[in-house]
Amino acid sequence: MKHLLKKIITGLFLLLLINPVKAQTDIDGVMMERGAFCVGPMYGHSSWKNYWEGTLKRDNANLGTVSTTMYNIMGNYGITNKLNVLFGLPYVKTKASAGQLKGMKGIQDLSLWIKWKAYSKKIGQGRLSLFAIGGYSLPASDYTSDFLPMSIGLESKNISVRGMVDYQRGSLFATVSGAYIRRSNIEIDRTAYYTTEMHYSNEVEMPDAASFNVRAGYRNKGAYAELVLDNWTTLGGFDMTRNNMPFPSNKMNATRIGFNGKYPMPFMPQLSVVGNVFTTVAGRNMGKATSFGGGLFYVIDFSKKEKKGSSTSEK
Repeated sequence: MKHLLKKIITGLFLLLLINPVKAQTDIDGVMMERGAFCVGPMYGHSSWKNYWEGTLKRDNANLGTVSTTMYNIMGNYGITNKLNVLFGLPYVKTKASAGQLKGMKGIQDLSLWIKWKAYSKKIGQGRLSLFAIGGYSLPASDYTSDFLPMSIGLESKNISVRGMVDYQRGSLFATVSGAYIRRSNIEIDRTAYYTTEMHYSNEVEMPDAASFNVRAGYRNKGAYAELVLDNWTTLGGFDMTRNNMPFPSNKMNATRIGFNGKYPMPFMPQLSVVGNVFTTVAGRNMGKATSFGGGLFYVIDFSKKEKKGSSTSEK
């Protein structure tokens, strides 16, 4: 508990330094305005020593500490004030501090989302907004999924549908969302494998998944700070066997808590610094990971250019 408390205090300290502002992601209640394009690099680092083998929490001297480093390019464009298109493309590196397993690296999955603000109405002293988000991701390189926990991804093509409710009263807000993720089968580099039974094939059936997210905090005139509870649940799959490597179609569940923040630079409001910290509090066939990240984002306002161009042509 002292170790967890230390990490949470560290996260709060980071937030005080970062003094967050409005974020634009697929899973929050904020939209980019029409013609605005927000783009930039993100750095993320995650590590774990203990993990859940099924429901058994343990460590493994043959792995030591497993860490994942991610460099991500992300962007969000406002088609209209109520319709945004987002993308993400990460480069991932993994490594273990002990044993003989060699880490892997490469471009992971290209992710695309469409975010629609379908409804917004003032209710009482606050405003209720409803969102619908559709997503699609696919491998952007020919990486190996059948080498967990060193693999950089699971290689499946995913379609997700998310519904989201956001309510803001004054400067306080709360956002709740839930998603269903449909995952395609994958092919691995062997002709037979064992799950709970023998399969004489290189095709692996990937179970679908569900995600639930709750966030609440302060949001006012661009200023933004939030506490997040996030859950990922695999709808099927099976547990790892004792002292065995994970398999792509394992049941993988994780519940995390964390903080997000973003701060625009006073000397250049279009440029923002972002930061986050998360820790895994419960899981199944997953590492008990602690992660942190940060990055820079720049907003380009194409709508102003369009207005200038139209006024020039009129002259």
